[in-house]
Amino acid sequence: MDAIHIPQLTKAPERTEEVQVKEFLPGLETLTPVRGHVRVQHHGNYLQVSGQAETIITCTCNRCLQQYNQRLAVDTEEIIWLDETANQVDDLPLEREVAIEDLVETVSPDSYFYPQEWLYEQMCLELPRRQLCELNCPGILGSTADSSEKQVDNRWSGLETLKKQLPGQ
Repeated sequence: MDAIHIPQLTKAPERTEEVQVKEFLPGLETLTPVRGHVRVQHHGNYLQVSGQAETIITCTCNRCLQQYNQRLAVDTEEIIWLDETANQVDDLPLEREVAIEDLVETVSPDSYFYPQEWLYEQMCLELPRRQLCELNCPGILGSTADSSEKQVDNRWSGLETLKKQLPGQ
């Protein structure tokens, strides 16, 4: 997927570019290529980015540790503001308070937009936090050995012998 030069986007028909996706994204382990599209539209002082894509991933159940396949789908839209100071690195303090209105995505109007990175980020946001192979997964099942026939670690056999010599045992 090629990067989109933002100034060139203003010269595109309807100030829009649509990228078809049918490839594996670096850093995202999937069984099938990511298939879909990303649409970027220039609106003067912001970009409207939307995308639909899907793939299949392999997950590990948090309860029983078995692997299973799951469909991962994205259907999202985002506004990215164009800001001249977006790519400048300031000498900011390590800690500072950030207002809620400052929590927006920005990019320089003279730079590039990378649809592959954007789609990767959107796919990562859709990864399931709680991975269960089935809703009623019982978890890791223990052995069915009788409690009276407990297997004792050989390293504790000396202590077991001493315990049997105590009165009342």
